[in-house]
Amino acid sequence: MSLLELILFAIGLSFDTFAVSVTAGYVTNNIRFLQASRVAVVLGLFQALMPVLGWFLGINVRDFIEECDHWIAFALLAFIGIKMIYESLKKEENQKDINIFKPLILIGMALATSIDAFVVGVSFALMEVNIWAAILIIFITTYLFAMLGMLIGKKAGKWFGKKMEIIGGLILIGLGLKVLIEHLLAV
Repeated sequence: MSLLELILFAIGLSFDTFAVSVTAGYVTNNIRFLQASRVAVVLGLFQALMPVLGWFLGINVRDFIEECDHWIAFALLAFIGIKMIYESLKKEENQKDINIFKPLILIGMALATSIDAFVVGVSFALMEVNIWAAILIIFITTYLFAMLGMLIGKKAGKWFGKKMEIIGGLILIGLGLKVLIEHLLAV
């Protein structure tokens, strides 16, 4: 997988984090740089480490599913993309004020936004991606998107985050199609 493709994966995965960060910046409009950076580091760590867990699972089952791995990678990425789009379009219920600095809230946000990254990690194993490069790129991208999201949330409000989730979902679906098409054309 090329560096550009890894960056696109990282961007696609970071849109959930971006959307949550926009909301966090909106509800905590007096957030300071160091506070925002701490939040972004936690979100980035979860987003970068979940693919490792998925990757370990994927490399252990890769030999058993080699015949259809491209279909599985496509299905997983398409599912995540569709899920991101669906969740961004759901009607938002009354949102309570939250304190994103409480450890349980922060970990909950980090876990919720990184579960999809676990599934992507499985597909990384099927595509034989350099997992260590992926971790670094995903962490840096997620950190930057989280910081940007909190800044935008502080300035522009939460309406922007949902649109970014849709774009992220479309990117993941597109990458899944690319994997499938490349494999089908190579056969």
